Amino acid sequence: MAAVMVAAFAWACPPLILSETSMTPLSFAAYRLWTGVAIYAVMFAATGRRLRWSTIKACAPGGLIFAADVGLAFIAFHDTSIVDATVIGTLSTVTIAIGAAIWFGESLRRSALVLIAVSMVGVVLVAVGSSGTPSFGVRGDVAALCSALTWTAYWLYSKRARATVGALEYMATVMLVAAIAMTIVAPATGASLAWPNASEWLGLFTVALVAGAVGHSLLAWSHQHLQAWLASLILNCQPIVSVALAWVLLRQEVTPLTALGSVLVLAATATLVASRRRNPEEFEPEPTTPSV
Repeated sequence: MAAVMVAAFAWACPPLILSETSMTPLSFAAYRLWTGVAIYAVMFAATGRRLRWSTIKACAPGGLIFAADVGLAFIAFHDTSIVDATVIGTLSTVTIAIGAAIWFGESLRRSALVLIAVSMVGVVLVAVGSSGTPSFGVRGDVAALCSALTWTAYWLYSKRARATVGALEYMATVMLVAAIAMTIVAPATGASLAWPNASEWLGLFTVALVAGAVGHSLLAWSHQHLQAWLASLILNCQPIVSVALAWVLLRQEVTPLTALGSVLVLAATATLVASRRRNPEEFEPEPTTPSV
């Protein structure tokens, strides 16, 4: 659970960087992914690991889904408010819970369903509360909604793949395949792959190291230790951290309705964490072999 909490905080920085960068979203995505490839290459060299062809074949679909998710998420961060982009994305909590129940046979207690419902009410309040703010954008909101669906697909596929592949091996493959895919797609959509300047490289490296190498590796590791729905609900804290940072650092407006929604999301997550500490046996991970 601690790993997922750290990941939630690690993923709070990309929305701020994407909202301020002069690079187009897909250009940023391509360079961010290749920077991630370089970071994992260093990690593999330092630990003596090697990527095998069998691993690449098994994990490649995850890389393609990840490329789609990164592209859509970066468009959302760039084209709408940080509040909308991050909070709409948490709708994946519901779709992940449904998918995990169907694919992995994970069961949810009534109390967990109530907490998910409360969290989703908070998400709706945040989105509605920010709809009239200057940084609101329809294109970005649509991209955020589509990203929630691709994130669900990536999450569920990753949980299955992690049953037979190590966390670092999985993420290194995902990063490589996603980088290749984005390098093809970005120019095809008109995005420039011009060499970034120094400040842009700083943002790219920060996102690749903090959100990528740290956040995604911890999430990949957690798939073997937490139920999918539980981890996804904990990650609902990430948008709240992003919103708070955007308010403090970028002066993006936070309305009373947005603040109320944020409190509901945090309260639902805190209640869940406290419940797990009291009854840890109720939250043991299910077997990761798909049931269908």
